[in-house]
Amino acid sequence: MQATMTAPPAPVHAAGMSKPDPEVPERPQRRRFSAEEKLRILAETDKASAGEVSAILRREGIYSSMLATWRHQRKVGQLAGLSAKRGPKADPLVAENAKLRRQNEKLRKDLEAARLVIDVQKKVSRLLQQDSDEAS
Repeated sequence: MQATMTAPPAPVHAAGMSKPDPEVPERPQRRRFSAEEKLRILAETDKASAGEVSAILRREGIYSSMLATWRHQRKVGQLAGLSAKRGPKADPLVAENAKLRRQNEKLRKDLEAARLVIDVQKKVSRLLQQDSDEAS
């Protein structure tokens, strides 16, 4: 007696292809580290010896290149400013209002300077007219 093993035929749908697996794997989410987490990990790796750093990297699930990038960010001061930037976005009307106020103030200063120049020109014109009247 001979036993043969055959797999059950795959169900076929209308297009003539095998039916796709209905279990769609969930798309993985990129891991994000806050500035506090980055600084904590950096402080821990700075205190650790060379052999312990790799254990910390494995435990945290990060690569040494990430650690190098974070060290560079810390050196140039980018990590300190990360936490302050989080929060609601600024209202565009407030920003536009501030811009218009600055522009208005600049135009007022320009107008004051122009009025001063015009006053000086009037006085010079009067002086020149008086000199021409006296010369006649």
